[in-house]
Amino acid sequence: MDIINTYGFMLIVAAAAVGFLMAWGIGANDVANAMGTSVGSKALTIKQAIFIAMIFEFAGAYLAGGEVTSTIRKGIIDSAFFVDTPELLIYGMISSLLAAGIWLAFASYLGWPVSTTHSIIGAIVGFAAIGVSSDAVSWGKVTGIVGSWIITPAISGFIAYLIFQSAQKLIFDTEKPFENAKRYVPFYMAAAGFIMSLVTIKKGLSHVGLKIDDGTGYFISVLIAVVVGIIGKLIINKIKYDPQAGRAAHFANVEKVFAVLMIVTACCMAFAHGSNDVANAIGPLAAVVSIVESGGEIGSKSALVWWILPLGGIGIVAGLALFGHRVIATIGNGITHLTPSRGFAAELAAASTVVIASGTGLPISTTQTLVGAVLGVGMARGIAALNLGVVRNIVISWVVTLPAGAGLSIMFFYTIKGIFAA
Repeated sequence: MDIINTYGFMLIVAAAAVGFLMAWGIGANDVANAMGTSVGSKALTIKQAIFIAMIFEFAGAYLAGGEVTSTIRKGIIDSAFFVDTPELLIYGMISSLLAAGIWLAFASYLGWPVSTTHSIIGAIVGFAAIGVSSDAVSWGKVTGIVGSWIITPAISGFIAYLIFQSAQKLIFDTEKPFENAKRYVPFYMAAAGFIMSLVTIKKGLSHVGLKIDDGTGYFISVLIAVVVGIIGKLIINKIKYDPQAGRAAHFANVEKVFAVLMIVTACCMAFAHGSNDVANAIGPLAAVVSIVESGGEIGSKSALVWWILPLGGIGIVAGLALFGHRVIATIGNGITHLTPSRGFAAELAAASTVVIASGTGLPISTTQTLVGAVLGVGMARGIAALNLGVVRNIVISWVVTLPAGAGLSIMFFYTIKGIFAA
């Protein structure tokens, strides 16, 4: 307790600095979840994608990042082990943020799309298991996270495969692709409106204190889907085209429609991602601030101090602006060749998987979900359409993320503990 009373301000400043680093890493790495497919399919330029993502990621983080956040991220460790030594939890949270932030910076530099959630969880597990007690860790939840490496990419990949194959059969492989696009694309638009509304309600608005029950959420989403479908139908019917033009010209018109649709879905995903994943940076930071300000008391929830959410939002935008292009290039160009229709299939599949996971409590990584969806689209065109070297590097980076975060966190934990024990 004396350490908290004596060095409280210093600990908060240190936590804020490493919290900003972690948010920077989230922006540098995870922005590809929302924008990688848009850039890869040429629906947006890299500068346009970064500008749009900066607006929507910050809006999601700041407006819907949550007034209250769990002290221990996803209940991965038991706070009862720290009641008598709350300073150890502070050291651990600072170590975890520093470890995860450094790992994300390194992965982003190499263009690896890794999970920011798994990075911080690995770091927290590391310091708690080695620095405190292995019993302090909820190993069942850790096992669930490891299992999600296979389950969530498989689900999103399967959904993306089905969406892309349906577009091929109904539109691209027909005699009159643009005529069929006018007939079927409004249904894809309605589906996108439904899924994106659900994602925003479940992953965005829930953080802002606006509680919408499942029934109302589905009703609103269906309503938005119908409106989007009708508007889409009216817009597509106004597109002028030459029926006598070649199939290539028809394909180009169809892709233009999907390109517009992709930009809308990307904005929704960026908002939902900012609102959800900013907690990976501000959760441990809020825990440190709460413990210091309460004189060592550990609560199950931590009310956010006014400056924490802007810090997280600015950190995400800074990382995105400086390093975001590297991971965007991997998602958009490295795995497989994307067109707007393929990118839309991947984006919609990833969003659908997020909704499924939210409803079932499945632990999920938005990064792995989107990578799985892009793989699914590539597989629809055959294994030769995939860059297997890039896929191998991505899978290795996923496997390494938990132990990398844990190892760095353990090292930093003992270093910080040694400094204050001296």
